[in-house]
Amino acid sequence: MNSRTFQSALAEFIGTFALTFIGGAAIANGKADLTGVALAHGLTLMIMIYALGAISGTHVNPAVTLGLALGKQLKWNNAVVYWVAQFIGAVVAGFALLVIFTDTSAKTGFLGTPALAANVNPLIGILLEAILTFFLVLTIFGTAVDERATKGFHGVAIGLVLTMDILAGGPLTGAAMNPARYFGTALASGHLNDLVVYFVGPAVGAVVAWLVYEYGLKKK
Repeated sequence: MNSRTFQSALAEFIGTFALTFIGGAAIANGKADLTGVALAHGLTLMIMIYALGAISGTHVNPAVTLGLALGKQLKWNNAVVYWVAQFIGAVVAGFALLVIFTDTSAKTGFLGTPALAANVNPLIGILLEAILTFFLVLTIFGTAVDERATKGFHGVAIGLVLTMDILAGGPLTGAAMNPARYFGTALASGHLNDLVVYFVGPAVGAVVAWLVYEYGLKKK
């Protein structure tokens, strides 16, 4: 692994750790309402984009990496490095939350693990996660990738779309949109329910966002 690849992996580890730890803690502490949880995730992502974006692009999300690899913004061998770093960062954050809160029950939201509401079945969960992830990844293409976008505002837009999605989907699926974010706290809490929802939904949303951008919106 060369120096540049190592730096990118480290940036993805740190960014995913931050998103998982801050987002999970906002839920686990029991003090934040839906708006607070949404802002905790959105602000963390925005800050990490500006802090680490020059190094790795701050994907901090395997679904985002999938979309950008499909769009050829990232080579597939580097995408694998990003995925490994993201999952390790999320898992370390999950176990850090376990050390701090110790309680893995519903009282802490299973350490802030996204979960399906009682009236949401797995198929609907996959659909919701796909739609929410579609908005996230399309926003990344439109603000961070597209050369026609106004420069410097992508971090705000991407942070806000994450906030928007959580405000809408949080009560239904937890609005993970991110397999690593889900897996880190789910593994630490032992609450791996509906894992397929949080892997398949975001992947589908990312692929659809790439297709829409590549074949419908991209400058020719």
